[in-house]
Amino acid sequence: MKAPFLFIDECDVAGKRVLLRLDINVPLADGKVSDDTRIRRILPGVEALREAGARIIILTHFGRPKGEVVAAFSIAPVAAHMAELLGCEIKIEPDVTGPGGVAAVAALGDGDVLMMENLRFYPGEEANDSAFAEALAALGDIYVGDAFSCTHRAHASVEALPRMMDVAAAGRSLGAELSALDAALSQPKRPLVAVVGGAKVSTKLAVLENLVTKVDAIVLGGGMANTFLLAKGHAMGASLVEAEMVDIARTIMDKAASANCQIILPTDAALAKEFAANAPHRIAAISDVQDDEMMLDAGPQSADAVAAFLEDASTVIWNGPMGAFEIKPFDQATNVIAATVGRLSAAGSLISVAGGGDTLAALANAGVSHQFSYISTAGGAFLEWLEGKELPGVEALRHG
Repeated sequence: MKAPFLFIDECDVAGKRVLLRLDINVPLADGKVSDDTRIRRILPGVEALREAGARIIILTHFGRPKGEVVAAFSIAPVAAHMAELLGCEIKIEPDVTGPGGVAAVAALGDGDVLMMENLRFYPGEEANDSAFAEALAALGDIYVGDAFSCTHRAHASVEALPRMMDVAAAGRSLGAELSALDAALSQPKRPLVAVVGGAKVSTKLAVLENLVTKVDAIVLGGGMANTFLLAKGHAMGASLVEAEMVDIARTIMDKAASANCQIILPTDAALAKEFAANAPHRIAAISDVQDDEMMLDAGPQSADAVAAFLEDASTVIWNGPMGAFEIKPFDQATNVIAATVGRLSAAGSLISVAGGGDTLAALANAGVSHQFSYISTAGGAFLEWLEGKELPGVEALRHG
């Protein structure tokens, strides 16, 4: 990999105080963790640190308490769930940068785990305050960043803190993410195809402008595709479109043509007069959308054509569904294309990297999540990576 990162498995952590920045900002229901995907993903790295004799100090945030202590945003339920999964005690320290925090760290033995209370209880965290970062730095010997989903935020524990440490390394989960993303966009096997869906062009304008210069083809779906189809002169009836983005869509298509990037749009559609599960619908050509109809999914002809096109791809980056996958039967195009990517990935003929909240849900709905080469649990950070932006939390870990 090009980027000169130090990875935690290269470090001797025995007896060392390891400041481990995680993102275990997970959903709760009735005071208990309701989805522990993010926790389970970083567990192997935590277990490895324990086995190596590290004295682990977990730094994380939870919710948006806006710099104030809010009981509802305590990390206690998360710590309890994580302790159960790890099979060890995890003490919580509320006095993160005060005497309590210093004493709690001093009391740690090799392999012990301490979790500092929600960092966002402190205004200095989101302000990327150097004094707050210095107070955190005094608690540890080694910094480990293992929260890719936070790397787009220049917060104290993500950006300022690692720059202050003598040793700052990428954790196992972050290392895997960096390797996967580097293989997908920085040093891809070609042909490289991006599948980009979702409701609005406006939310992914920067993504599209970056990708057209990097990939060989972009498959567009969802409401975004509707706007591009409108820009090509198709009447879209009652479909979700952004009429004000038509000129920009044309500019992107021109830019793609100049860069030899193929833009692939639906040629047929699943059309309905209401946005509802199992709504009466019909399949028709894009040229046959009636005034009172809305396009809720790409049609079967389009899905099959994209699936066939992807047979020759070597790398696929996926962000966003092809249609209104939340309501059946308008998940069909997403399912067909996802099944193809999953099958080719499982067979080893394709590298596939996917990310974004709706994407994860859509691929889970299609039943193929386990077949993709890598699925990022990050939302904003994944999008900013697709936009070609530097991520502060990643840059802070670079050496040289």
